[in-house]
Amino acid sequence: MVETAIALVLFLFPLAYSPGPGNLFFAANGARFGVWATLPASLGYHLATWSVTAAIGFGFLRTLESAPVVFVMLKLAGALYVLWIASGLLRAGVQDMDAEARPASFRDGVMLLLLNPKAYVIIALMFTQFLSVPGVNRTLLVLGITTLFTLNNLLAFTVWTLMGARLGAVFARAGSARALNMGFGLILGAVAVWMLLM
Repeated sequence: MVETAIALVLFLFPLAYSPGPGNLFFAANGARFGVWATLPASLGYHLATWSVTAAIGFGFLRTLESAPVVFVMLKLAGALYVLWIASGLLRAGVQDMDAEARPASFRDGVMLLLLNPKAYVIIALMFTQFLSVPGVNRTLLVLGITTLFTLNNLLAFTVWTLMGARLGAVFARAGSARALNMGFGLILGAVAVWMLLM
């Protein structure tokens, strides 16, 4: 079981730490509002991650595969949601002058995971690789993989949030908060287009 956990972490490392909708979302929020303000969204995202991962591990994906239109709808909804987040950043003014700005909420975190078809594909791929460990109770294995996957994502997103907050502090001192918001907005917009095309 320890060998499986190590192999799983090595498998997930490039997926969890490379730029994607979740990482960039938390980096942007960390840059704009600071680390502590991202906690509700992080809690929402990772509770949703654990729930969806466990459901897929226990066979929910087989139900979805019988209705491929669901994945198409998820892809479209997810890309539109990320575009909506990007447009908010692009419209944002300087942090301290933008009265309407608010940190991402618990609901935002949940929606970001639920509307990300890439997450479903990664989770399914993970289970095809790591669910056949001889001599281990299948239920415990699914719960163990689910928990390790969620904790690994939490660590990756925390790193990205911290980097974003650090970058936000530098830009705030330089009086260039708007440029930072614009930069993250353009990057998230590109991610949304990539989600539509993948």
